Amino acid sequence: MTSPLRIAAALASAALACCAQAADLKIGFVSSMSGPVSALGIPYAKGIQAAAAFQPTIAGRKVQLIVLDDASDPSTAARNARKLVTEDKVDVLIGTSGVPGAMAIAAVARETKTPLISPTPISVPADDGGWSFTVSQPFPLMVATVVERMKKGGVKTVAFIGFSDALGDLAYDSLVKAAEPAGIKVVADERYARGDSSVAGQVLKLIATRPDAVFAGNSGSPGALPYLALADRGYKGQLYGTHGLINADFVRVGGASVEGLMVPSGPVMVADQLAAENPVRKVALDFRGSYQKTHGAAPVDAFSAYTFDAWLVFADAAARALKTSKAEPGTPEFRTALKDAIAATKELPGTHGVFSFQPNSAYGLDKRSAVVIKLEKGQWKLVP
Repeated sequence: MTSPLRIAAALASAALACCAQAADLKIGFVSSMSGPVSALGIPYAKGIQAAAAFQPTIAGRKVQLIVLDDASDPSTAARNARKLVTEDKVDVLIGTSGVPGAMAIAAVARETKTPLISPTPISVPADDGGWSFTVSQPFPLMVATVVERMKKGGVKTVAFIGFSDALGDLAYDSLVKAAEPAGIKVVADERYARGDSSVAGQVLKLIATRPDAVFAGNSGSPGALPYLALADRGYKGQLYGTHGLINADFVRVGGASVEGLMVPSGPVMVADQLAAENPVRKVALDFRGSYQKTHGAAPVDAFSAYTFDAWLVFADAAARALKTSKAEPGTPEFRTALKDAIAATKELPGTHGVFSFQPNSAYGLDKRSAVVIKLEKGQWKLVP
């Protein structure tokens, strides 16, 4: 006969096992909710809040979302990421708003062997180990989409102005690579810092080259500065930019100077114009609905959708990792299983496109993720 003490011990062990199996999943989220990159960071934060409301549990597990502000400083971003891993024992990192900050977090992810899902474009070294992924479109793909539009518009020469950081370098390199085979000559390369208050000198040099078009490699509200300066000097050529400009603050600051600007975008910005059978349409409309319910207004930017996509990628991979791995959330073994599951993601619909990650690449989106939109009277319109 089994003693009452032994029965009690067995019940206690079962209860402990049940609790252990029910460990919460933890997301460590870093974003620039203050400082010069906050025009991107605040939408990122709103997007992940909408995602948390849309899918608060994954495979029956609650999801804890821990949010930290990096104040637009890459060093702070790295410190925040390290704290989230070492102290909070998060299973995944998501963030941050600028390329330099995202690269800083990627280094922490690599060192601590924690998967990173970045809403911002990143470029990781060959020995990264596959710990970093991004839900943003590859910059070369988005810039090539714009260059194709330039070619259709008869552009033969284009002048570049962009940030004097990793984002500016990425945009310029992508432009040069796409422009040459399209028969377009890049005639200038001017740079400025995100915190600068004037680009008058740089713009005078651009105009002196008499370009058919100007392409800006920048983002957020500081991205309006070159367009304002071009308008002040009466430039009448075509205006192009990156998908980093699709936010309300940029449109407000740019005003009439950015009328007619064309940029690449994910299909989420024109979700209601997509065909019913398009796999992105339903997800993008679900995102809009959750955002509206969470924040009391419809989204007017592309950035909040990136963090929504990051949550979807994590949720899909975490569900598979929990099913196939014996490891529990909060452990190094689970982080490894989660990384492998993200890398195995195939044909997962998101708001910006359909995700399928490839070996030795942080990117998971293809040509289906890029359209061109044009700013007309303060509203973004699809360019057919």
